[in-house]
Amino acid sequence: MKNRPRMLSATFVRNVNVPGRYGDGRGGLGLSLLVKPASRGGFSKSWSQSVRLGGRPTSIGLGRYPVVTLAMARGRALDNARAIAEGRDPRRRSVRTAPTFAEACETVIAIHAGNWKPGGRTEEGWRGTLRDYALPRLGDMSVDAISGTDVMDVLLPIWFDKRETARSVRQRIGAVMKWAVAQGHRPDNPAGEAVAAALPNNAAPRRHQRALPHAEVGPALRRVRGSDAYAGTVLSFEFLVLTACRSGEVRHARWDEIDPEGAVWTIPAARMKAKREHRVPLSGRALAVLDEARRLPLGDGNVFSSRTGRALPQPYMARLLHELEIDAVPHGFRSSFRDWAAECTDAPREVCELALAHVNGDRVEAAYRRSDLFEKRRDLMDAWAAYVA
Repeated sequence: MKNRPRMLSATFVRNVNVPGRYGDGRGGLGLSLLVKPASRGGFSKSWSQSVRLGGRPTSIGLGRYPVVTLAMARGRALDNARAIAEGRDPRRRSVRTAPTFAEACETVIAIHAGNWKPGGRTEEGWRGTLRDYALPRLGDMSVDAISGTDVMDVLLPIWFDKRETARSVRQRIGAVMKWAVAQGHRPDNPAGEAVAAALPNNAAPRRHQRALPHAEVGPALRRVRGSDAYAGTVLSFEFLVLTACRSGEVRHARWDEIDPEGAVWTIPAARMKAKREHRVPLSGRALAVLDEARRLPLGDGNVFSSRTGRALPQPYMARLLHELEIDAVPHGFRSSFRDWAAECTDAPREVCELALAHVNGDRVEAAYRRSDLFEKRRDLMDAWAAYVA
């Protein structure tokens, strides 16, 4: 850029309008100004300092201009240089305007918790992965001091051996960092595209949920019925097969959601994956299963209660299939139903997808199709119940 000063000046910082990184010249302690086009026009300007920590080059964010002036940025850079000279990590300060990563995690979890399913394990998953992998490295660091190198140090040890865990850790660190960006604590997300590009490919062949061929569903169902397993587990499994619903939707089914006269089960949006209310047509056999379920221990309104009266725990159905040597998981019976519908019926694709509560990916089509094709789905579920019987 023409007329660029050897050292930055307040006038230059205020007026510069060419994207790039501008150093503060010799003796600038690694201080530089990053100028980028802003999403709403104009330019964003932020300060950073290049230093060496533990023999490794590291970038420390110093804040945004004009909140942080040139004089303030130079002062912060000098404080950091003094800390390094004394053998301290300037990113681990006891007093900072930006919160630590651990503090930010608590805030972000509290923000998202209201959107998580009641009784689910999402919060437990967030806390567990962050506690075990991210907090030991990042917990005491302020969010404005965390770099892409720090995120890489968290991810690389588990990137190949624990692929799914590493993906979740990166995603959750990114959510915390996006919050920090939104709060003005830093200009970028250090877990974003640069880290994604720097990490090696760790993709593994995608494994689908184990499912039976649809012709084997009926025999498997009869084997479950003939077992000596707890009645609540047996009935919930048969209801899952007959309705082609997800395990959690069935296990937490409540009597006030059931309309036996209309033969409809209405699952509230809060328990659905797509966050939309879902009406399930109940076949004659599904209604008979519900009649048998009324003899289970009385609970807090749960249809398939455990012996203690609470909702049936998650492992029960999967454990029963394993014990009976049925090579499938509960979720796999949705695939069995979908294969049967495609191969053995002439039901339109949209009817089959709505039976599984799949959301239409075409936004335009979804906007015009307001019907849930309920009666067509009733015919389909009646045919499925007859097939597995």
